[in-house]
Amino acid sequence: MLKTPNYVVITPARDEAAFIELTIKSMVGQSVKPLKWVIVSDGSTDGTDEIVERYAEQYDWIELIRMPERKERHFGGKVYAFAAGYERVADLPYLAIGNLDADTSFDSGYFAYLLDRLDEDAKLGIVGGRLVDFSSDRPRKYTTADPEYVSGPCQLFRRECYEGIGGYQPMKSGGVDLVATLSAKKAGWKVRTFPEIVCHHHRRMNGAEMSGFRERLHRGRMDYLLGTHPLWEVARSFYQMKQKPYLIGGVLILFSYFWQFLRGATRTMPQELIEFRRREQMRNLRQRFKRLVPFSDRATGTKTRIA
Repeated sequence: MLKTPNYVVITPARDEAAFIELTIKSMVGQSVKPLKWVIVSDGSTDGTDEIVERYAEQYDWIELIRMPERKERHFGGKVYAFAAGYERVADLPYLAIGNLDADTSFDSGYFAYLLDRLDEDAKLGIVGGRLVDFSSDRPRKYTTADPEYVSGPCQLFRRECYEGIGGYQPMKSGGVDLVATLSAKKAGWKVRTFPEIVCHHHRRMNGAEMSGFRERLHRGRMDYLLGTHPLWEVARSFYQMKQKPYLIGGVLILFSYFWQFLRGATRTMPQELIEFRRREQMRNLRQRFKRLVPFSDRATGTKTRIA
């Protein structure tokens, strides 16, 4: 059994004073508490540590670790922070390990539900709920047409799966959660998002900090770096021409992708995962043509939102 309380959670946090109390209250309110929740302050200077310390004094299963301050903010740093938390729980008898962003919130039954799903299917390696963007006045859901992907802010791993893929790999350009997902699937594990439960995300995500033309250029660049198949990129770019900014948005994605190709940019994903991802994309492409279903950004691992 994976239930009560056979799971641990690690939260890398860098200057999250604006949101981390929402996350803490969500964890404190869980019907199934974790064995340990390690919050790793990645050089925070905005009062994040003080908020965490206040709750750690009340709950012995909450622990704060502080990493040295660093000037640069990138995804590699998040992985190093997660690794520091992972070392702290290594000797505990847990069966599932969660990566939880410090700007999320969720209902009291969130982790109990996911633990039940792991308990029901021994081949499930990564699970999570549907991610909903609360970073603007009007909440929006991320596209999740591909249920075999779990958004990075709320991934829960079966311990055997996490250790089998070697954990998260540091990548400054991003795509850490996508690499973990592909690695798990390549190793034979199932990956599943359950849309019936929700994880609210309160900070704007990676490319979402950009808008309009800049966001489309960023997306094309990331698609190239993370190994998207050229045919898939062409297809999804045509689909994006129907979204704002109309026509030009899809053109910019395609231009940015092939510009990276022409300049010989080095892809950040291991070659074996690129090949695995492209096979999946081509299989999905054939299926979508058969069903005449529109293309989804989620199947590519990017984070576009829809109303």
